[in-house]
Amino acid sequence: MEYVFVRDSDGYVFKKAKSKVTAEEKIISEKEYMKKSGLAFYEKKFGHGGARENAGRKQKFSQPLKFQMRVTQEEKDFISYAREHHINYTALMQN
Repeated sequence: MEYVFVRDSDGYVFKKAKSKVTAEEKIISEKEYMKKSGLAFYEKKFGHGGARENAGRKQKFSQPLKFQMRVTQEEKDFISYAREHHINYTALMQN
């Protein structure tokens, strides 16, 4: 079945089977159809008729970020001391 692009009396454009074209409809070129329908703008803006290439959520880093907290030198020294001496924080917090 052969399809053509047509414009009706109201100015609407669409693709239709050539055998079903009526007297009020005028056969137009594909270029005119693309322009009148707005598809040419969409193709031009997005390149390939869809969303941007690689659109969607992506993992920003290959590994998740490490937790960082700013501490004073005194707090840093205490944490180092506690690690060296294997101090159990949970036991200290319950006292």
